[in-house]
Amino acid sequence: MAAPHFDDDALVAAARAVRAHAWAPFSHFAVGAALRHRDGRLVTGCNVENATYGLTVCAERVAVFKAISEGMRPGEFTAVVVVADTEEPTPPCGACRQILWEFCGDIPVVMATPTEVKAVLGLGDLLPRPFDGRFLSTDKERRAEG
Repeated sequence: MAAPHFDDDALVAAARAVRAHAWAPFSHFAVGAALRHRDGRLVTGCNVENATYGLTVCAERVAVFKAISEGMRPGEFTAVVVVADTEEPTPPCGACRQILWEFCGDIPVVMATPTEVKAVLGLGDLLPRPFDGRFLSTDKERRAEG
């Protein structure tokens, strides 16, 4: 079976390169991620583990939070690449899917290994019924509507 086509080699290369910076002394599961901003900028992130595991931050969330801290805003991203050294495509975890949805919307999610692109799916395919701000309203908003 042929590898899926994704024509942003620089984004894939950035995710592969940042994977080398992952801090994964417990799981030894290094992940790199790269986001493409609509103006062409790339933002990368790698997973950073903590001995409690629950405080570990995944590569995708690091990339999103880094982008926001650098002044980029939700809805300005066009694709994300996730790289792990696995046989099967490694999708973002549930928490990362939620963060990606809120900050990036239904962007292409590219799942790759150090040597090939394994899969490209829309985030909506990975998170078909997302929870987001549409479900939230304040009591004041409810009173105004009602």
